[in-house]
Amino acid sequence: MVFESAAFAFLALTAVSQWVPMRWHSTDPTSLELLAGTPVNCILLESNAWKPAFLSEAARRHFAVAGVIHPGPDAARQSTRALALKLAALVLDGDFDPSLASRLRSSAATSSTLLIQLAPRRGLPLLSRDPILGTSQALWPGIEIEHGGKVMTGPTSTPWIDTNTGFLRFVRAAHDATVWVGVIPPAHQVLSADRYAQAIGDAALAGARWIVALDADLENRLLARQPTAVATWRGIARYLAYFENHPEWRGFRPASRLGVVEDTASGALLSAGLLDMLASLRVEARAIPTRRLSADQLQGVHLLLNIDAASLDAPQRQLLSGFALSGGVVLNPPADWRFPAAGPDRIVPNRQQANAIQSIWESIYNLTVRKNFCARTFNTSGVLSSVLESPGGSSVLVHLLNYTDFPDEQITVHVLGHWKRARLYRPGKKTLELPVYTVPDGTGVDIDKLTLLATLRMD
Repeated sequence: MVFESAAFAFLALTAVSQWVPMRWHSTDPTSLELLAGTPVNCILLESNAWKPAFLSEAARRHFAVAGVIHPGPDAARQSTRALALKLAALVLDGDFDPSLASRLRSSAATSSTLLIQLAPRRGLPLLSRDPILGTSQALWPGIEIEHGGKVMTGPTSTPWIDTNTGFLRFVRAAHDATVWVGVIPPAHQVLSADRYAQAIGDAALAGARWIVALDADLENRLLARQPTAVATWRGIARYLAYFENHPEWRGFRPASRLGVVEDTASGALLSAGLLDMLASLRVEARAIPTRRLSADQLQGVHLLLNIDAASLDAPQRQLLSGFALSGGVVLNPPADWRFPAAGPDRIVPNRQQANAIQSIWESIYNLTVRKNFCARTFNTSGVLSSVLESPGGSSVLVHLLNYTDFPDEQITVHVLGHWKRARLYRPGKKTLELPVYTVPDGTGVDIDKLTLLATLRMD
C-alpha cells in the first residue's frame, strides 16, 4: 500500500533543503498532533514504527517520512521494505560497509527515493552530489566541565566550548548540500529547552540543521502529554522556528578577511581544531577546502593560513604566489610540518595532533590576536559568533550563541565597514533597532544583554 501521493513525494524531494528533521519513536498516529504548529516537517522513523496507520496519518499531515536503517544483516531487507512503503527517504545511520551502502544507494535511486547517509565523519561523501550530508558523530554542545565542576579552559585560556561549528564550517565550504547533525542528548540527563537551543544554534551558526532528538525522559513525558513536558517542547520548537522563520538568512555566506586552507588530512574533520581555537578568541575565519582553493575563494581575503600547504598542486601554489604579490599575507607551516593522521573514530585531536597544532599556534596567534577580520565581539565569555554576508555584501549578520547558563551583559560588536542600521533579533521577542556609532575599524553596536541566542543585522 502506498501512503504518499506521487505529487506529495515529488514536492518532498524537491524541497529537501527545507526539511527540518526530528527523530520520532512513537507508533501512535495521534502523537503527530504534538508536532502541529512547529517547524518540524521531516520525521526519522525506526523500522518498528513503519506502521500503516501511522504512515497514513503522517502523509495526511504532509510530513516527509525518512526510514532509519542501521548497519547489520537486516539492513538490505529493511531497505526493500522501506522502498515498498514509498517512504520519502532512506537514512543510513551508522558506519555501513561501503559495498552495502553502494547497493542500497543504487536501489534507492532505482525507486527515485532519496538516500541520506548519517556517516562517521571520515566517511562523509564530500565528492558526491547528495542534496543532504549528515553525520551522527558529533559533540553535544556546551561548556566543557572538569571533574569537580570546574570550567575547563583550552589552549586559548578561555572557557572551552564543546562545539561542532569548526567542523561544520568546513563541511559547508566543501559541499553545496544541506548539512544535518545527528548528535543525541547525553544519557541520564534532564535538559531544559535552553540546552536544546544550544544544540539547535550550534548547528545553525554554521548553516547546518540539528536532527532534533529528545532525551528519553522528556520524550516519554511528552508522549504522555504531561504539561511540563509539552511546555518544554514548545520552547524547543520556538528556538527551531527562530532560524526557520528567516529563510533568507540561509542565503548569506561566511564573511571574513581571514581564510584557512585545510582539508580532511589536515584536521578539518575534527572538532576542537584550528577553526574552533580561533573562534574561542573571537576571531572569525573562513574555511577554504584545498580542492576548492581558487581565485574566487580568495576574494576579500587579506590573510591566509595555509595549513594544508603540502597538498597544494602547482597551479594552486602559483595562485598563492600571485595572492602574496598583490598584497595578501600567506602563513605557511614549517616545510617539514605534517598533521598527524587521526584514528578512524576520533572527532577531537589526540595528544599528537594537539601538539602539532600547538607547534604552529604561536605564529597564528600573533597574526590574528585582537584583529578584526569582519566582526569582533567584546565581553562575550562563553559566547561564539558567526558572521555572514548577503549576496552583494549589502547586509551582514552576526549570530551570537551563549553556551553558558548565565547571561552576558554589556556586549559590544565592531563590524568592519560603515553601516547605517542595526537590528537585533531574539527568539520570541520584538526586533530592536540599535544605535550605531563609528569606531576606528568600522561600526560599533552595543547590546545590553545576551541571554542565549541573538542575531545582529547590519544594513
